[in-house]
Amino acid sequence: MLVVEKLTKSFGARDLLSNVSFTVNPGEKIGVVGPNGAGKTTLLKIIAGDERLNAGKVITSEGALSYLHQEADVNLESSLNEEMWSALTELLALNRHISIVEESLIIGDGDLDALSDELNKLNERFKLLGGNSVDASIGRVTSGLGFSNADLEKPCGDFSGGWRMRISLAKILLKRDEYLLLDEPTNHLDKASKKWLSQELSEYPGAVLMVTHDSGFLETVATRILDVGYGTVESYPGTFSAFLKGKKMRQEQLDVYADRQEKEIARQEVFIDRFRSKATKASQVQSRIKTLDRMERVERMIDNKTAKFKIQSIGRTDLKVLQAESISHDWDDNPALLDVSIEVQRGQKVALIGPNGGGKSTFLRIVAGHVNPLEGSVVWSEKAKVVYYAQHQDESLDLELNVLESVRQSAGNQPDGALRGILGRFLFSSDDVFKSIKMLSGGEKSRVALAKFLVQPSNVLLLDEPTNHLDAATRKELLGALKEYDGTIICSSHDPAIVDEIATHVYSVNDGEISLSDVRI
Repeated sequence: MLVVEKLTKSFGARDLLSNVSFTVNPGEKIGVVGPNGAGKTTLLKIIAGDERLNAGKVITSEGALSYLHQEADVNLESSLNEEMWSALTELLALNRHISIVEESLIIGDGDLDALSDELNKLNERFKLLGGNSVDASIGRVTSGLGFSNADLEKPCGDFSGGWRMRISLAKILLKRDEYLLLDEPTNHLDKASKKWLSQELSEYPGAVLMVTHDSGFLETVATRILDVGYGTVESYPGTFSAFLKGKKMRQEQLDVYADRQEKEIARQEVFIDRFRSKATKASQVQSRIKTLDRMERVERMIDNKTAKFKIQSIGRTDLKVLQAESISHDWDDNPALLDVSIEVQRGQKVALIGPNGGGKSTFLRIVAGHVNPLEGSVVWSEKAKVVYYAQHQDESLDLELNVLESVRQSAGNQPDGALRGILGRFLFSSDDVFKSIKMLSGGEKSRVALAKFLVQPSNVLLLDEPTNHLDAATRKELLGALKEYDGTIICSSHDPAIVDEIATHVYSVNDGEISLSDVRI
């Protein structure tokens, strides 16, 4: 059992989490939801021991714990198979020890009887820990997450960022610890891998605590929801849809109780004001004042604030915005793009879909000018004002700057007053703009990164997984802004809403090739 007891975490003078208590029972599958910046990632970090708390305690009565960060934890020099084995520390040590003893027996170095007894004991321990089935387990987990058998011999450095996150996830699943803490586990997964993971976690014998904005995934996996917001954590049993109904009902009930209480308070205050100066009513007045002082006020549920923004294009491009011709590129002799050509015209909203590692991010980095292709050419319209949002844009933030300083870097000559207005729409109001980047939560950093991107004048947007890490409300606002944008968009995403609600042209990117799969005009 894992117990969080009266936990408080503060950043500066603000309590991000205040007096939070809950219990995680063995085998539970708990979804952690709430707006960006509410403290979801911070909560996982505290439980994992990666973040200090200000008050309270976390008690794990039994069992080991694994934590999936939002950043990949991978040795780039190791092969995929070696990296999988590295997660099984005791088995790996036993395997190495067995090899040493076997070599000593072969060359006759030492007491052969003693070495033989030692080898038998090591093999028994190895078998007891499931060592004989490790290779099969590695094959099952890596295959489920989309890797091929040939991938097992590849260095981890050959894989893209999305695939490295899958490696980190595979390692954790392979360990089979009693408690799993997963921060946005579906961010870099395609449809097939997400389906496999939902089944894997549903059947996982240990407890799972997962932060995710993927409502469909939560509906499939979660047996309880923890709602994080405004310093509190509320628990709702059942599925995600049951949580939505329960929260709405609770909201309505609290509103009824609050309305009744406010009416009663107003009635008592009228009496107190009317008879305050009358000696004959003095005792009654004092009694009602004391009653109001002792009254526990009903607090309404505060609606989550939502970032509000609009993306304006600056100037019109020529009709032909982009001509990418015969683009080829390798990463360490592994083909990423193979003789790819694409033409994008003004006003088109292009969605790039396909599995991780298919070449989507590589293509965007090349046309953005961040990577030079080995072959081919990229020609933009002379009037194109291109801005690029990378998949891990928040990781490039300077931790020593504050929010306003960070956004100012991308804003050209825009005055601070205008920037503060923009930041206000991203929920950084008043003194929030002077917060240090290193003091922000993961969700808040994502909002800063998005604000930095959107303050740049543009008529062409290049976007790589722009909805990753965003809460449902902010994601909805971004999708709406992209839909209304009257410039040109090229966007790589696993988010079906990008395809369903925004795209005019859909290109499938797989094995380094790009093909037009749908036109919606």
